[in-house]
Amino acid sequence: MSDMRAQLVETATSLLASDATLAAFDDAGFGQLLLPEADGGFGGDWGDAEAILRLVGYAAPALDLPALIVGTAEDGALLDHALANVALMGGALERCLELSIEHANTRVQFGKPLGKQQAVQQNLALLAEETAAVAVAAQAAALARDFGDAAFEIGCAKLRANQAAGRGAAIAHQVHGAIGFTQEYPLHQYTRALTHWRSAFGNDAYWADQVGGFAAALGGSGLWTELTRRSDARLTSNAS
Repeated sequence: MSDMRAQLVETATSLLASDATLAAFDDAGFGQLLLPEADGGFGGDWGDAEAILRLVGYAAPALDLPALIVGTAEDGALLDHALANVALMGGALERCLELSIEHANTRVQFGKPLGKQQAVQQNLALLAEETAAVAVAAQAAALARDFGDAAFEIGCAKLRANQAAGRGAAIAHQVHGAIGFTQEYPLHQYTRALTHWRSAFGNDAYWADQVGGFAAALGGSGLWTELTRRSDARLTSNAS
């Protein structure tokens, strides 16, 4: 973690509340987030980028901040854009969960809040599970990216986030019922964004093929050896 992450998060939170535009983020220097200090940048890491992008996914899903932090989609950085999408999906799912809990606790049917219905509680628990899974996957992939070779971790994270996006959006709309589809209610902003991010920079089939090919090439024992090697190298580096 970079020393300035708390400051970056505070700045991004303030911008999202007051001026959630690419111009404002550019003026604040977020376009230089991943550039080394020697090159005039912030010298931030992918953990910083993940934290900022998760905030954007939560508060302003229409804001294309990856274009500023990572670069344009035409530059060929598929893995970096895929990782950025995972972070965005993590934030959007968090907001979907929050909206769903708020609605379930305030909407009354048959004389009691929806949240008291066991079936609704089970759905909310599943949504919380999907949300947590994406958050963990994004953080793990960001850590791997800071160590260089992260194709496998990013592929796994994007595939997991894609699956969670579909399941999470469906659950959120089930909990909300008809109001979740109305223009005035904010849920559709997040579920539409999740649908877009799910197919962007590698859909389910693409990343399943990539991850499966990686695992098949190594074989059963080889896969486990490679996974432990990658994780041990990061633990050793962090300890030093």
